Amino acid sequence: MAKKAALLQGNEACAQGALYAGCKFFGGYPITPSTEVAEVLSGELPKIGGKFIQMEDEIGAMASVIGASLTGLKALTATSGPGVSLKQELIGYACIAETPCVIINVMRGGPSTGMPTGPGQSDVMQARWGTHGDHAAIALVPNSCQEIFTETVRAFNLAEKYRMPVQVLYDEIVGHMRERIEFPEPGEIEVIDRTPPSVSPAEYMPYDPQFGDVPPLAAFGSGFKFHVTGLNKAPDGFPTTKASLVDAEERRQLSKVDDHIADIEKNEEYLTEDAEVIFWAYGSTSRSARYAVNELRKEGIKAGLFRPITLWPFPEKRTSELASQAKAIVVPEMNLGQMIFEVERVARGACPVVGVHRVDGEPINPGQIMAKAKEVL
Repeated sequence: MAKKAALLQGNEACAQGALYAGCKFFGGYPITPSTEVAEVLSGELPKIGGKFIQMEDEIGAMASVIGASLTGLKALTATSGPGVSLKQELIGYACIAETPCVIINVMRGGPSTGMPTGPGQSDVMQARWGTHGDHAAIALVPNSCQEIFTETVRAFNLAEKYRMPVQVLYDEIVGHMRERIEFPEPGEIEVIDRTPPSVSPAEYMPYDPQFGDVPPLAAFGSGFKFHVTGLNKAPDGFPTTKASLVDAEERRQLSKVDDHIADIEKNEEYLTEDAEVIFWAYGSTSRSARYAVNELRKEGIKAGLFRPITLWPFPEKRTSELASQAKAIVVPEMNLGQMIFEVERVARGACPVVGVHRVDGEPINPGQIMAKAKEVL
């Protein structure tokens, strides 16, 4: 039997992916180029008993998402770079309070208001280091409408599994393009829910390390005592300045990601086995890079594509292996140099790493990528 299919915009696919994952709350504020995510969910969530709220600003939107998640709902917000900037303090709060939630960032040009209707990829370092302090981070970068659907589901799964905020970054091109989407049947894609407490309410501590890096999470109002603070805290959730507890808490939260790289990391490779020049590309730019690979192969140039789908944590191991194999790595990205510095760091001089950069509101085209490859070989 043929699957249900539709011609959807990337932002619409994101909303549908959230619904598939079990999202029951959206708190947001309109901002180009992500507003269609909110528009779809404003109509769909009430139909399934979910809640949609347009807050007074991006700060309030993030606060509402944290509150909704703590009551047991899978919660989502969608925005763009300026909105993420406003949300940063509360993203940090969600990190230290270990509150699962998903943040969609449909990237555009910047800084400040920048170019609201044009694409950009200049928020990728913000996704890792935007909020202050030591904290874990997971960020996903889909490059198609179908993948926006599946990666939104995966973002919810990772948020619930590891009790932390997860960001999904795709640029305006993918957010506003339309492609055929096939809807998976219920159960076809795994949907993960947070682990509830296995102890009595009297024994429950919301940050109890005896359960490992990710303590079980009770919902507010379910009869379990739960104290939430932005301060460093003891296992019972109440603030502490005891050095051993503070150190243990900080390290445990980082371990949630660092010790589970194999579960979180996801990449795609195309013709890398014998490639002499590797295009390290993500988002819509990777689509141009894949075309460039095919055209260069026709000319006898052994090109290949490495595409991170999980951008953070950074795919260090495979990037290092490819740097040892290749004569050069080309990093095309719609910014003036961000992920290229991570690639250079991991390559450690094993091969030249060069960039193709564009910030004029136009996509990087295959010809620009091909020209850079010929220049470095």
